[in-house]
Amino acid sequence: VTDPNLEIEIIKWLKENDKLFKKIKITHDYPHCWRCHSPLICYPKPAWYIKTTAYKDKIIEENKKINWYPDYVGTKRFANWLENMIDWGISRNRYWGCPLPVWTCSCGHIHVIGSLDELQSLVIEDVDVRKIELHRPYVDDLHIKCSECGKTMERVKDVLDVWFDSGSMPYAQFHYPFENKELFENQFPADFIAEGLDQTRGWFYVLLVISTIISGKSSFKNVVVNDMVLDGFGKKMSKSTGNVVKELSEYGADIVRWYMLSASPVWTPLKYDSKGCKEVHSKFFNPFKNTYTFFQTYANIDGIDTDTCFVNYKDREEIDKWLLSKYNKLVKNVTDAYEAYDLNQVVKQVTSFVSDDLSNWYIRRNRNRFWGSELDNSKKSVYITTYEVLVGLSKLIAPITPFISEELYRNLTGNESVHFESYPVCNPKYINEAIENKISLVRDLISIGRYVREENKIKVRQPLSKILLDGKNSKVLEDVKDLIKEELNVKEVIFVSDLNEYMNLSVKPNFKEVGKIFGSLIKEFQNKLEELSTEDINKLQKGEVITMDIDGVKEITPSMVDIRISSKEGYNVGMENNNFVILDTTLTCELTLEGIARETISKVQQLRKNKDFNVADRINLYYKGDEDFNKTIDMFKEYIMSETLTVNLEERDNLTQAYDLNGHTVYIDVERKEA
Repeated sequence: VTDPNLEIEIIKWLKENDKLFKKIKITHDYPHCWRCHSPLICYPKPAWYIKTTAYKDKIIEENKKINWYPDYVGTKRFANWLENMIDWGISRNRYWGCPLPVWTCSCGHIHVIGSLDELQSLVIEDVDVRKIELHRPYVDDLHIKCSECGKTMERVKDVLDVWFDSGSMPYAQFHYPFENKELFENQFPADFIAEGLDQTRGWFYVLLVISTIISGKSSFKNVVVNDMVLDGFGKKMSKSTGNVVKELSEYGADIVRWYMLSASPVWTPLKYDSKGCKEVHSKFFNPFKNTYTFFQTYANIDGIDTDTCFVNYKDREEIDKWLLSKYNKLVKNVTDAYEAYDLNQVVKQVTSFVSDDLSNWYIRRNRNRFWGSELDNSKKSVYITTYEVLVGLSKLIAPITPFISEELYRNLTGNESVHFESYPVCNPKYINEAIENKISLVRDLISIGRYVREENKIKVRQPLSKILLDGKNSKVLEDVKDLIKEELNVKEVIFVSDLNEYMNLSVKPNFKEVGKIFGSLIKEFQNKLEELSTEDINKLQKGEVITMDIDGVKEITPSMVDIRISSKEGYNVGMENNNFVILDTTLTCELTLEGIARETISKVQQLRKNKDFNVADRINLYYKGDEDFNKTIDMFKEYIMSETLTVNLEERDNLTQAYDLNGHTVYIDVERKEA
């Protein structure tokens, strides 16, 4: 009895009729519906079974041939389940469902129907079985004649376990063996399937059992087992609990999918955090869309036809070859990750490439090539390289983000669908390690230089006179000196043979490491470190080992010392992975004024954007500032006008919007210059 009010009425009736022996409340475990949580009544009843235990050894053997991701699910959890296999009860007592195709007779004869043709040939009623509803209860109206006694046979009232439907999927999808025999055999077994960890006893099991019994082998070669998506409190998400995510409507399916794969490998639990969707939008989708929009904008302005804009690889610029090298390496790495079913690595590598290599380096470094007035070989090269990489990326991410990849691919190519295309293949001819290493060194040095600026609170837009670099890299970096100048906003790049002239090095013991080694000799070790030659210090910085005579010869490793670097007056130094950058941070009057000019350009460009000007619009620029700002205008007027597409530059007194430009209060306004 599940109704508490009814319980009371029953007890009253028993008592009134002198049939109540004892009334007592007992606390005990009781089954409840997992969905609506109502109490359940359980009682045994007859059922139909498949004798799976007769195939147990073969099923276990086939499981060992499956590649499980992660492997421990197959070798432990699933294998343990198979070892404890029992016969499969496949009948259910339901009003509606897929009927158990078994007819029985009062004489005890049982007949199992194997096809619609067989049912049509045996059915007593004058019906076309292909035109009627074959689910229960409608199929119960069909009867066949008993071949043993001639009586009428009725179908048993049970329906099939719905997992039997799921496990039959590989055959049912092709209506095998009645149709599509060749198609089925070409696609069986499946390359891979994917489902949740809870399917160990569900879909994974029934697929393997049915296919092993019917075909003698597993119906799938590989299986990706994803774990559960949890809410912020670590509780499993479900509609009945009401803790499902709402971000699909805010961000869209692509962003949610990308976030879920980037947060952790699919076979580990994911504690869902909506901030993650915002982060992947910022780090991947936004740079990707912005790169496409930038390309589209200028390609349309220049009327670019990618079919006639092709430039041979050998004629492209070094930075184009660098991007193609990075892209083809990405294709290789992503393909390897896909084949290992490691989607976490796929999204991480693509995100890094799009954000760091494509958007933040290649597009930013080549904007002037897009803006060039002539459609020369350089401009064609940057267009076709960007186009090829964008098309390739849309194919790379299509399996994970089907919507944005489709939109970008169709817009770029005009073809019907990215999902009809072949997957990209790495071209090893385009992988150039020398160019990659060179650009990697440049980016590392620039990163160190920016860090030095940041540490000393010097804005990137403030020009500096020079940067000093290690002479060992002079040959590699000679032809990219202009790039370094532009990125770090310095006037001169100088290679020096001895950087120690511009910085001080001090070497002290790493007491945590060497205290137990030297004990009472630690003072002697400290004194000898103070006497180290520049050559020995350089060796330690490079990760090499040196020797010292301290109560016998001892090897000194880099982990045993603490090398500290300080710059000499007028300079600031930065170092990482034995790469040094020294900036001359002395500011002359001219450098200071140029810094103000660059800040002015930045503010004007922001004003253009805020007023929704087109990129090609010419403007009138109005200003009012102090004496230093007027000197800036006098010295850098042409530079400011050129960078901001200014036609008229005019001083005015009635301006109201003030800006702080490196400590100078300046009033600025812009207006579109009418044609």
